[in-house]
Amino acid sequence: MDNKLYLSASPHIHSGRSTTSIMRDVLIALLPATVAGVVIFGLRALSVIMVCVASCVLLEALYNKITKKDQTIGDLSAAVTGLLLALNLPANIPIWQCIVGSVFAIILVKCLFGGIGYNLVNPAITARVFMLVAFGSMANQAMPTIVDTVSGATPLAQMAEGESPKLLDVFLGTTGGAIGETCALALLIGFGYLLFRRIITWHIPVSYIGSVFVFSFLMEGFDPMKALTLILSGGLFIGAIFMATDYVTSPATPKGKLIFGVGAGLLTFMIRYFGIYPEGVSFAILFMNILTPYIEKLTAHKIFGGTKE
Repeated sequence: MDNKLYLSASPHIHSGRSTTSIMRDVLIALLPATVAGVVIFGLRALSVIMVCVASCVLLEALYNKITKKDQTIGDLSAAVTGLLLALNLPANIPIWQCIVGSVFAIILVKCLFGGIGYNLVNPAITARVFMLVAFGSMANQAMPTIVDTVSGATPLAQMAEGESPKLLDVFLGTTGGAIGETCALALLIGFGYLLFRRIITWHIPVSYIGSVFVFSFLMEGFDPMKALTLILSGGLFIGAIFMATDYVTSPATPKGKLIFGVGAGLLTFMIRYFGIYPEGVSFAILFMNILTPYIEKLTAHKIFGGTKE
């Protein structure tokens, strides 16, 4: 009679995957884009990356020390935030602005809300939006150091002026833009790694990028090449793959992920075509982060045996 039946809520099976292992895989997936960014934009890009990562880790450690909380920098989430922030910045941005962005991401968005798992919005994307609004230098995108160029315009800005950037250039990243957003090839390699490791699913990236392609295809007179150039340009790939898929700020159900992705795609398209900013990825993801609790409620699975409220 010593054997007793214990009842508890799910989940009942632990995958063995920890926050640290997940963040480590994200860092590995970001390595191709990081290397590509340094190769394309030079050592100045490496300086931005090192400052952002170091300041995010140090700020979180300092905050935990001052508030007498358990040290959390070992879970690598601060390093991921710093790297994502850096890859969303131009290589020629002043270093002090990188530190300000790190303070905003780690202290204001993450730590003050309770740390990882409690932030309402993605720290890196929110810091980038803050910097876009606060600093005019964010508009001065760096140009590649590996090719000779006379134009300082990004592909999106070029297309807004009626020019047609080469598809191969936007795929390989030899264009102006943020450090980690220009090389679609490197980002797709990272996407494949995350799918292989089952860190993310296809739902948000594919629905996000796919919806932007469809809307652009319709707007651009059913021109598939121009629509393809548009989805390869700007921060769409890095946003859809690495930031829109954040566990904390995106829906958990497949149906919710699809709604999130299509919603972000529609907002990105509308901001690009009708807004004052040439790029709308950061604003779209931030807005969908805010809607995530409502999407979760709408698409939540019914609990077997649950009672009706």
